[in-house]
Amino acid sequence: MDEIPKIRIGTRGSPLALAQAQQVQGLLGAMETEIVVIQTTGDTVLDRPLADIGGKGLFSKEIDEALLDGRIDIAAHSTKDLETRMPDGIVLAVFLEREDPRDAFISDKADSLDTLPAGSVVGTSSLRRQAQILARRPDLRVESIRGNVQTRIKKLADGEADATLLALAGLKRLGMADVAAEILEPDILLPAVGQGAIGITCRDGDITALESVAGLNHGPSWNRVMAERAMLAALDGSCRTPIGGLAEINEDGVLTLRGLVAKADGSEIIKATRSGPVSIAEALGRDAGEELRLRAGPDFFE
Repeated sequence: MDEIPKIRIGTRGSPLALAQAQQVQGLLGAMETEIVVIQTTGDTVLDRPLADIGGKGLFSKEIDEALLDGRIDIAAHSTKDLETRMPDGIVLAVFLEREDPRDAFISDKADSLDTLPAGSVVGTSSLRRQAQILARRPDLRVESIRGNVQTRIKKLADGEADATLLALAGLKRLGMADVAAEILEPDILLPAVGQGAIGITCRDGDITALESVAGLNHGPSWNRVMAERAMLAALDGSCRTPIGGLAEINEDGVLTLRGLVAKADGSEIIKATRSGPVSIAEALGRDAGEELRLRAGPDFFE
């Protein structure tokens, strides 16, 4: 009898990343698995904004290298941390069923973003969150804070900021959803592309790994996230660009994508919407991204 291969799952070492890897491990069921923790640059350099040290690829570069070197067989990622275009030799194979993509407002000074006192400091490293907060509340100050979920909540408790925002999906996976003072609807704060979705990457052509995870893919989540990522690709989006995007599918099977680009100071936000059958999800995303790019113009982010 052929020996059943062990599937080595690569992941960052934060509590949230480990929770996500364990979710993948649980879904692989009877398969023999091992979680391999890989330290990434994004986890070790915490004193500067991501945009200043290379962007979101800093949370996946070392994991990608381990995948290509054969030290791991698959990798579990927060999809919003993945680069728009995957490195050569690596494929984005699966999205698990997406958790709630909305952002959570956390503060002991107010029960909502709108009731936070003028002049309060909101701590976030996300330009997307910063731009939308300042567009809605130009009387607030936004300062950069980084670190994992627990670190950022501790910084809030230590008085480094009056409020912060975190992905609700991460809080739920950590059993910490009760720390949220308010869940922000997408018309108030449009989420990051792929927020709430766990993506699994594999080596291109690794049939064993690809077949082991194929059954984990959630079709509606795949269509939603691929529409959002197609929009991001058309925009050539990075951590230096405030971009939000969310695709949703109604009961009639119609996919609606909302996207936006913004100036970091919140002084201007440009929005686009597309709707159509899920069969053209990526085309809808590309079309929305091209509209946003053309309307913004080449000088928008300078």
